[in-house]
Amino acid sequence: MVRSERLLALLQELRRNNRPVSGARLAEELGISIRTLYRDIKTLQAQGADIEGEPSMGYILKPGFMLPPLMFSQAELEALVLGFRWVAKLADEPVTRAASDALAKISAVLPKALREGLEDTALLVGPRLIRDVETSDLGLVRTAIRHQQKLKMVYVDGAGNQSERTVWPFALGYFQSGRILVGWCEKRASFRHFRADRIRSLINLEERYPRRRSELLREWRKTQTDRPYMPGTQ
Repeated sequence: MVRSERLLALLQELRRNNRPVSGARLAEELGISIRTLYRDIKTLQAQGADIEGEPSMGYILKPGFMLPPLMFSQAELEALVLGFRWVAKLADEPVTRAASDALAKISAVLPKALREGLEDTALLVGPRLIRDVETSDLGLVRTAIRHQQKLKMVYVDGAGNQSERTVWPFALGYFQSGRILVGWCEKRASFRHFRADRIRSLINLEERYPRRRSELLREWRKTQTDRPYMPGTQ
């Protein structure tokens, strides 16, 4: 086990316990000497981990410590890169830019060996299936979802029929073949799925809808047990 992975394992072991854990037990769990354990604890404390205790009393990690990126294992870094690459291929431009910025920040603080592995990972994301470009601002949709606000839209269904809808948006799905807005439609008085490329105009009414987003999401999930929601043509 390389040192960065060992430090991560030590943090995870401390996180699993709400009471002080003896140094001997920690060393046994990690398969290292007690001297190495003491050295690793000092390293983590120097990096900002709020570890309290001493050899005779045991050690405890106080809540609130965030793992720095250099503490990720190689497999975790590969998972992150795969996720970022998926977002870069399939999300809209503001989210794509945010993913690229986040990946750059992680890469900047990684040790050289891990940074090279991050850049050379062989995990790839396939191309997005071609579909009409959205005419709506998905940033506006995300803002409405975040603030639980109603959206007013002009929407064209699969048959080419145009209608005006007032929607309570609570989710936005990203797929290789397109993006789907999930919400409660006041016109239909039910959950509906709207393809983003069929939204012709979009206005945030800046009016909170009367129910909590988490509640709507739970109820919607119960309706999706037997059918996927990708074919949003409503």
